[in-house]
Amino acid sequence: MSRPFEGVKILDFTQVLAGPYASYQLALLGADVIKIERREGEDMRRTPLSREWADRGLAPGWQAVNGNKRSLTLDLARPEAIAIIQQLATQADVVMENFRPGVMDKLGIGYAALSAINPRLVYCAISGFGQTGPDSLRAGYDGKIQAMSGIMAITGHEETGPTRAGFAVCDVLSGATAAFGVSSALYQRDRTGKGQMVDVSMLEATLAFLSGQIADWSVAGHRQQLSGNQAVSRRVTANLFKAGEGYLLLAVNNDKQYEALMRTIGREDTLKDPRFADWFARQENEPALRAIIEEALAKKDAREWEDILEAAGAPCASIWKIEEIIDHPQVVARGAIQEIDTPYGRLRFAASGFQLAHGGGRLDRMAPELGADTDAILDSLGYDAEAIANLRAREIV
Repeated sequence: MSRPFEGVKILDFTQVLAGPYASYQLALLGADVIKIERREGEDMRRTPLSREWADRGLAPGWQAVNGNKRSLTLDLARPEAIAIIQQLATQADVVMENFRPGVMDKLGIGYAALSAINPRLVYCAISGFGQTGPDSLRAGYDGKIQAMSGIMAITGHEETGPTRAGFAVCDVLSGATAAFGVSSALYQRDRTGKGQMVDVSMLEATLAFLSGQIADWSVAGHRQQLSGNQAVSRRVTANLFKAGEGYLLLAVNNDKQYEALMRTIGREDTLKDPRFADWFARQENEPALRAIIEEALAKKDAREWEDILEAAGAPCASIWKIEEIIDHPQVVARGAIQEIDTPYGRLRFAASGFQLAHGGGRLDRMAPELGADTDAILDSLGYDAEAIANLRAREIV
C-alpha cells in the first residue's frame, strides 16, 4: 500500500530543527525530499555531542530529523545554482525554508519568483515571528520562543524560578504545525489546482498549543503561575511525589481515582477525614495530604507502585529515562522506534507519532551523507557527467 505523500516532491532548504522536523514527517509518509545544503553542509551535521559522528557530518540530532531525504549541495550565491533550483521548482510540489523573511527573495527563489514558474507550488516559510508584523525580521530560537510565549512563565518552581523545557519543544511543535500546514495546502490544491504560501510563525504555533492557558486568561481572567509538577487540573493528587528511592507522578484527577489511591496505599481512613472531604479541602490541606501519601509511598519503589496503582485504577507513572522508555513493551509492541541497517551498524530512530491502517510512516534509510545525491539529481535534470564535473570543479555543487 502506498504512503500518503508518495509522488510529492519537496525542495527542503530548512536547517537546524523546526524545518527539518517538518519535512521529515512528510518524508516518513513517502514524500521525495531533496535537502539542499551549502557545500560545507549545515552546522547541525557537526554538533559536539559526539566527536565520532560530528567528524562524519552525521551528528545524532541531525540524523534524527533527516532520514529518508536526499542531499544536494549548492552554492546559492552562484547564478548557476539558482538556475538548478528553478529547474527543480518546475517539478516540485513543495518548497520549505526557514530563513529570515526576505532572504530567499534576495536570492531570486522566494515565493513570488518560484510560484511564477510553478503556480501549483506550495511554499512553506517557517520563521520566528512570521513573514509580516513589526518583529518579522527578528531571529527565532527555541529558548527565545519558550520565554516569550508564556511557556516559561508556567514552567518551573516558585523556589527556583522559570525553567525551559528539557527539549526544543517550540522547534518541534512548530515543525509539526508546518507539516500540518503543508498537508492542508496540498489537500486544498487538489480541489482548486492552486498552490499557496504557508506562513508558519514559531510564536504563533506555540500559542496555538497553549490554547487552554490563553482561554483561562481571556475568558476567566485567571493568571497562570509557575506550577512545578502539578497538572493543569490543579488537583493536589496530580503532582510529583517521592516514592521509595525515586519519584512517582500521580495523575489522580477525580474522586473515583482518589478513593482508589487512598485504599491502595493503605490509608482508607483518610476518606472520612474532613480535612480531605473534597478537592477544595484537599487543596487547603495539601501539605498534610502530601505527607500521608509520601509516607505510604516510601515503602516500595516507584516502579512497583506504578504497576500496583495502575491496576487499582489510580493513574500514575514512575520517571522513565530515554534509554528505558524506548525499550518499554508498549513502545516495542507499537513499533514506535524504528530500526534500520546503515553502513555504521543498526540504528534506531523515532517514527511518526501516529499509525495508519495502511500506508503509515516508515523510515527506509538513514539521513544522507553530505551531497550524496547531487550527481543523481543533476543527472535527472539532464546534466551529463562532463557538465556535473564542471560544476563541481567551479565549486557550484
